[in-house]
Amino acid sequence: MSDLPRKAVTRTAKLAALPLGFAGRATWGLGKRIGGKSAEFVARELQERTAEQLFKVLGELKGGAMKFGQALSVFESALPEEVAGPYRAALTKLQEAAPPMPVKTVHGVLEERLGDGWRELFLEFEDKPAAAASIGQVHRAVWHDGREVAVKVQYPGAGEALLSDLAQLGRFARLLGPLVPGIEVKPLIAELRERVSEELDYALEARAQREHAEVFADDPDVVVPEVVHQAEQVLVTEWMDGIPLAEVIAEGDQEQRDAAGQLLARFLFSGPARTGLLHADPHPGNFRLLPAAGAGGADGPGGWRLGVLDFGTVDRLPGGLPETIGTCLRMTLAGEAETVYGLLRSEGFVKESVALDPEEVLEYLLPIIEPAQADSFVFTRGWLRTQAARIADPRSPAHQLGRQLNLPPSYLLIHRVTLSTIGVLCQLNAEVRLRDELTAWLPGFDPAA
Repeated sequence: MSDLPRKAVTRTAKLAALPLGFAGRATWGLGKRIGGKSAEFVARELQERTAEQLFKVLGELKGGAMKFGQALSVFESALPEEVAGPYRAALTKLQEAAPPMPVKTVHGVLEERLGDGWRELFLEFEDKPAAAASIGQVHRAVWHDGREVAVKVQYPGAGEALLSDLAQLGRFARLLGPLVPGIEVKPLIAELRERVSEELDYALEARAQREHAEVFADDPDVVVPEVVHQAEQVLVTEWMDGIPLAEVIAEGDQEQRDAAGQLLARFLFSGPARTGLLHADPHPGNFRLLPAAGAGGADGPGGWRLGVLDFGTVDRLPGGLPETIGTCLRMTLAGEAETVYGLLRSEGFVKESVALDPEEVLEYLLPIIEPAQADSFVFTRGWLRTQAARIADPRSPAHQLGRQLNLPPSYLLIHRVTLSTIGVLCQLNAEVRLRDELTAWLPGFDPAA
């Protein structure tokens, strides 16, 4: 039996405590005001306590609740700074850590899935987890052939927990909405539910990781660990050192930030073109910054490479990213309003029953694609907050127009990955030559191609 709280009533009670806790702290804050504390001080303390409880509950539950927290953490760049500050530390914790599974439970899973003699497969095995994620945790070990490996062990009951959590969070979407103003929480939760079964299947993950590792073998910019062994609920891959991207975001120098940003953009667009797969979980916990392999650190931007982990969620795109995206982007930058509108309508972004002004659609799109216009662009939290506010404000023309646009199901993951990657680039405060990557890898973007 796992420590993962699986009974629906237990998990629902924990999740239900979140909105009740918000209300309770609001009353506590009013008492502080009456006691003479300033409004600013009380608001800050209130937000810090809310963030602490959010991490505690989501982290304890693991499962879908923690996955929801990870999804929120990449969007914190879009929040107003006075709101984002107290939540940033708590939400980004979810990218790298969570309360661990008991050693006895870990050993039980390994014995059940790898056999009674599972210890003989390893020269060394560290019982203390090196990292914990939403459906499993990772242990550092040495494989019987001497290779350092990462052993990912799935929490017993993880599938049931994921579905239960996401169902409950869907009911609380309206209450959770204020945590991320400008982002629709309910569709995010619905999309996460759709991907649950794929992420629980370690055989699918191993296949996707092997395909990436084969294509990116000896690549100067991107490193993907080899799959060593796979069984139900257990995945063994080569160990990867390096600086976690969350650490670069927190305390990296500008050279590291710019290198990480450039490499992340390169992987986002080159991956589908080279493998036919889109890595669809781009939160910072899944990336490492590694020194370049070449002599003198000449390879990669700034002498760095990008290590990529966790291939549990991928979008299969046999022809790479849809050419329509690149063509629309190029035509928007060229000011071809009618052409762009026609392409959006043909792809289902504008429904047949809706009529929009092509010039207004162009005005809506241009600020969002500003990073593709310049030779290089500095991604900042301020820029992202401006974009989020423009689209989220019910009084703005952009909000009114955005409500009439449609997102076709085939573009759901692409949209989420793009937004999440932009969120991470803004967390990095990275200067990125995005247009170079689009020209090299995005079908339809380069007019000379």
